[in-house]
Amino acid sequence: MFVDSHCHLNFPELANDMSQVQAEMRANDVGHALCVSVTLDKFPEVLAIAEQHPNMYASVGVHPDYEGIEEPTVEGLVALADHPRVVAIGETGLDYFRLQGDLSWQRARFRTHIRAAKATGKPLIIHTRNAAEDTLRIMQEEGAAEVGGVMHCFTESWEVAQAAIAMGFYISFSGIVTFKNAQALKAVAQLVPLSSMLIETDSPYLAPIPYRGKTNQPAYVRLVAEEIAKLRDIPLHTLMEATTQNFFNLFKHAQPCNSPF
Repeated sequence: MFVDSHCHLNFPELANDMSQVQAEMRANDVGHALCVSVTLDKFPEVLAIAEQHPNMYASVGVHPDYEGIEEPTVEGLVALADHPRVVAIGETGLDYFRLQGDLSWQRARFRTHIRAAKATGKPLIIHTRNAAEDTLRIMQEEGAAEVGGVMHCFTESWEVAQAAIAMGFYISFSGIVTFKNAQALKAVAQLVPLSSMLIETDSPYLAPIPYRGKTNQPAYVRLVAEEIAKLRDIPLHTLMEATTQNFFNLFKHAQPCNSPF
């Protein structure tokens, strides 16, 4: 079965229709999903999904886009991560696309998450947009390689991917790789070793072709896999087996559910 390594099932577009989400996952051979936290006030919703569904897991973290909200601390993240259904720290990282000006607070928040990950031994989920140089620099300075993680919804260059892989990070591709104008990303998807690859939806956003512009859902991770398998000219089951095994290799606290539905 496929695994959606990054989704936001507590967002209003999906939260009230979990039975349908699960039914679509079953129909598309998607057995597990990781529901990712973006703010501390909504973390209980994320955790509740993981507690109620044995084939779903949770992370804890604060997205770099959110300014003027409750700021995470190392101690606070460590405490919230001390739960068997929490398998990762994040979503964290840097985003210089949506926000301008003095973003030192964003970089400080990123460092907090890396330190919490090292304290818990749980991997990082990293978001980077228009900030690759600083993202990699802080990862190196803070020793992110000690815990590893994933560069989620990857849209950067092959050189950035190589630098992240060298630190023990996986590269995760979303529905963007199916877009016709994403030729540079398609080329990266052909180069990343299967042993370093994950797939995701980032739902409810970034629905792949042919659903672009509509609400995304974990079931559509199959379409991401189909596109990458086509680009690499490999059987779909080969990509499925590799990315699923990679997920459980990285998120060691995520116990596979033998009967997900």
